[in-house]
Amino acid sequence: MSMLKLQVYPLGPLQTNAYLLVHEEKNKAVVIDPGMNPQPLLKRIADLEVEAILLTHAHFDHIGGVEQVRTLKKCPVYIHPLEADWLTDAKRNGSLRWSDVTPPIETAAAEYDLGDGQVLHLLDQQIRVIHTPGHSPGSVSFLLENLLIAGDVLFHMSVGRTDLPGGNMRTLLDTIHNRLFTLPNETIVYPGHGPKTIIGYERQHNPYVY
Repeated sequence: MSMLKLQVYPLGPLQTNAYLLVHEEKNKAVVIDPGMNPQPLLKRIADLEVEAILLTHAHFDHIGGVEQVRTLKKCPVYIHPLEADWLTDAKRNGSLRWSDVTPPIETAAAEYDLGDGQVLHLLDQQIRVIHTPGHSPGSVSFLLENLLIAGDVLFHMSVGRTDLPGGNMRTLLDTIHNRLFTLPNETIVYPGHGPKTIIGYERQHNPYVY
């Protein structure tokens, strides 16, 4: 991990955190959740080789920049199979419902599926996939040593909403208690919106986790 830098780009009207993992020595990168209006991210990756686009889930604000990044860098997209068809369907990814925020968003199908416990070998590192449903059925988090990129499951002093199609509060709480809070206290959580936090702090103080 020492060779890698993690950079965050809050994108679009919902300020969705896109993350860029950069291996500076090799001039390679991985993009996680390229959201809407991705121009700052596109500028940053212009001279990088992008090995993959990883998606924590397929809500429109997390996938708005997928095609622009994929077209520019000729890189594959990875998503959990429970949301594979959300990429190609503006109704399922929510962009039709939020027409005041976004035009309909549809992308080509993803190249690869993500599965719980899968280990991705990217940037000469191992990135572990954890299925973390509740906010949406196919939500996943990505664990790289002590860094967790968690999508919209767990936030600083909050949790992901569960009132969207496929969301379930009981499932979300089960995910947080049994899949995230079993990680070491010092694990740094990088959420889909807002500031980073740590597992130990959220276990102690998060008012939504009961």
